Amino acid sequence: MDIRIKLLLVLVFIHVLLASGQNQDFVYLQALKDNWKNTPPNWVGSDPCGDKWDGITCTDSRITSITLASINLIGEISGDIGQLTELQMLDLSYNKGLIGSLTPDIGSLKKILVGCSFNGPLPDTLGSLPQLSYLALNSNGFTGKIPPSIGNLTKLYWLDLADNKLSGPIPVSDGPTPGLDLLLSAKHFHFGKNQLSGPIPSQLFSSKMTLKHVLFEDNQLTGTIPLTLGLVQTLEVLRLDRNMLSGDVPSNINNLTLINQLFLSNNKFDGPLPNLTGMTILNYLDMSNNSFKPSQIPPWFSSLQSLTTLMMQETQLQGEVPADLFSIPQIETVVLRNNRLNGTLDLGASYSNHLSLIDMSNNFISGFTQRSRYTADLILISNPICLESETTAPYCDHSRESNSSYSTPSDNCIAATCGLDEISSPNCKCSYPYTGTLTFRAPSFSNLGNSTIYTSLQSSLMSSFESNQLPVDTVSLSHPTKNSDDYLEVTLDIFPSGDERFNRSGISRIGFVLSNQTYKPPHVFGPYFFIANNYDSFSDLSKRKHKSISIGVIIGVSAGGFVLVLLLVIAGIYAYHQKGRAERATIKNSPFASWDPDKGSGGRPQLKGARSFTFEELKACTNNFSAAANIGSGGYGMVYRGSLPNGQLVAIKRAQHGSTQGGLEFKTEIELLSRVHHKNLVSLVGFCFDAGEQMLVYEYIVNGTLKDSLSGRTGIRLDWMRRLKITLGAARGLQYLHELADPPIIHRDVKSNNILLDERLNAKVSDFGLSKPLGEADQTHVTTQVKGTMGYMDPEYYMTQQLNEKSDVYSFGIVMLELITARNPIEKGKYIVRQVKEAMDTRKDLYNLREVLDPIISLSSEQLQGLERFVDVALRCVEETGNRRPKMSEVVKEIENIMELAGMNPNAESASTSESYEGKSKGNNHPYLTDFSYSGGLLASDLEAK
Repeated sequence: MDIRIKLLLVLVFIHVLLASGQNQDFVYLQALKDNWKNTPPNWVGSDPCGDKWDGITCTDSRITSITLASINLIGEISGDIGQLTELQMLDLSYNKGLIGSLTPDIGSLKKILVGCSFNGPLPDTLGSLPQLSYLALNSNGFTGKIPPSIGNLTKLYWLDLADNKLSGPIPVSDGPTPGLDLLLSAKHFHFGKNQLSGPIPSQLFSSKMTLKHVLFEDNQLTGTIPLTLGLVQTLEVLRLDRNMLSGDVPSNINNLTLINQLFLSNNKFDGPLPNLTGMTILNYLDMSNNSFKPSQIPPWFSSLQSLTTLMMQETQLQGEVPADLFSIPQIETVVLRNNRLNGTLDLGASYSNHLSLIDMSNNFISGFTQRSRYTADLILISNPICLESETTAPYCDHSRESNSSYSTPSDNCIAATCGLDEISSPNCKCSYPYTGTLTFRAPSFSNLGNSTIYTSLQSSLMSSFESNQLPVDTVSLSHPTKNSDDYLEVTLDIFPSGDERFNRSGISRIGFVLSNQTYKPPHVFGPYFFIANNYDSFSDLSKRKHKSISIGVIIGVSAGGFVLVLLLVIAGIYAYHQKGRAERATIKNSPFASWDPDKGSGGRPQLKGARSFTFEELKACTNNFSAAANIGSGGYGMVYRGSLPNGQLVAIKRAQHGSTQGGLEFKTEIELLSRVHHKNLVSLVGFCFDAGEQMLVYEYIVNGTLKDSLSGRTGIRLDWMRRLKITLGAARGLQYLHELADPPIIHRDVKSNNILLDERLNAKVSDFGLSKPLGEADQTHVTTQVKGTMGYMDPEYYMTQQLNEKSDVYSFGIVMLELITARNPIEKGKYIVRQVKEAMDTRKDLYNLREVLDPIISLSSEQLQGLERFVDVALRCVEETGNRRPKMSEVVKEIENIMELAGMNPNAESASTSESYEGKSKGNNHPYLTDFSYSGGLLASDLEAK
């Protein structure tokens, strides 16, 4: 080979090496773009750095930052993200269309992924970057355990994993295994609203830690508060509420003298009230709904001179209320309802002028002394002072509602009349604001109508936006409310400056400031997070940029032609590679395009483990759908028993011709069914969409429905222990649907006809024909047509058409009552809930329910251990309002405890089979039939008497 050509090849190779990092960044960013929809319009050309793509920041032509908040991205994060080796910051906050699990390759990045819809386990590689200082993955849908490897992030100061579905224990170090106790630089542990369980490890805390916020609320933590918590004297906010903590509150908790907000409510503490005298700057104290030992109101309450809010309902307080309690200088709210307080209520001669609410309802207060005109909202409902006289005093009025509304007023101008979707700003300009909700996890005030507080918040927001040079004209705050988590939620509208719309860069920069806690609110608001709405009103771009690929330096005039050819070859290879990538992305994003195009029903279903059968295959396994194979019929069509070539028995639901279910609905149903895999759910084996047929193929469950066994049709006798096991199995199946399925699923038709029993009498939840997946962000599902089965249907859902997972909990409560009574939910005009409640007497053995119990268990010689607790759980499930019902995970835990009380191991596999019981299935009814569904009209079969 000529020496000049060899030299030329060496020079070209060196040039390629120098440019490879930049070129590869573009390749991997393009791969990410292929997986996403709604990327910025200016993501064109081949140089993200030189063309200044929106949201892309570069250093020395290498991509170092991707910030794309609130632009409605849809898709998944592929492993290509890990190939951007210089990437330091990834902010995809508030893109609720981003789904899927996190690739392990993301573990080498700094991350802000607040408020998306990611799910699956957190990768262990999160602990692979010891320089990481900020990790916020809150408000997603992550499941599984907290990776112990996070303990390797020794420089981490902010750890926010709240509002996910994380479970298991809090990890601490053990020999070579790291844990969260190693995070000595951390200031924030935000783990609230998960499913963490087990005790809080004493090893988690030490005097070396510098924590300010420990937020563990709304989990399933048990045991006692560790004494070591009292060693972390830097703590300012502590939330342990809504767990299952018990025992005494440790006495050394009053060593936490910097605490200003303390939440211990809704646990099972049963020791004495803790003495908090040392907490001199405490603003907010909530120890409600615990079983503390009965006591007088302690004098140290009045020593907390910084207190604004005292929440102590249902804590077994008794005696008279001291008047000096209301003279604490900053006190706003005193809630002592549902205790045993008595005597005459005296607010004193000089109660605090900040006092806005005093709730003493449901006590034994017999009088009220008014020394001066009071302006506080006083509630004495369900006290003798209201019950034993005909008083019409305002404090005995049931109909009063407090008004705490607030909205930022106009700035001395008249609000403009704006067009569709535009809003008049406080400066009276019409524009399209960026909106969302600021949620404060531990505010130190309770008077939500205090306009001065929100004026301060508005001012601090604007100062932060101006200091960060963001294109914001003004902000508006409105609708402050306390949600069921005791968080303060405030609607935030951010209005653009200089134009009526934001561009993508402005939105992403604002989202970044709010998501990574750059903005610091006034201290009275405490820790916060922001969840933004998608912004759909971006400024129009005049035209897209189109730039050609830069070739670089041409080496030598004599070699120009050769270099050009070489680059064309490289470009051809790259184009071919990108074409393949694009085709794979197309198949991934729209994999149904080739499936039954004549009917327009989409493409081949996205199935996980389910098989597509041809009509001929199912015809063969049912002997041409013979009458002998027919095991029943339902509203969907005929049901056949079949045997696959591998010997597996299946039940085949064959839609009747002319069925109202179209191809799209059929595809949606099988995709939903194929995603659920749990031992207590009936499995979808496959489907058939061939030759004009729609068929679903399920595993065959030999012992039919729970309904049939309770009614005696199968001849199977269910003893008390077996009924507990069936209850637990069905509850675990529903818990999986609600909390572990992706996305979470509301069954919507839970009933004993849809709980099947296998050969070992294990329960399997079936029939997902009415099921609804929960949306990525919504916790409720508004329907235009109520569906379900009368007698099992949640009355709150029926009245409001607001569907959520608590509707399934209600139906399951009815099933629990069926299990102990063997009665229909509605029988001869009588409702099972009312029958049980009318017969109940909690002072007597078995709650005096022997008359309504199924004779099979009530007349047997076995002890019905735990039946009272079983009834308690069932009645909690059928509470009138959803917020008073337990979650399915709580029901599962209760049933497990009942089984342990009865001497059973809740996790042991059943060793008995249906052969151990009397008889076998005798009826023609089959578990896969759906005759009992309700869809707007009442079916006669729904009220059929047993």
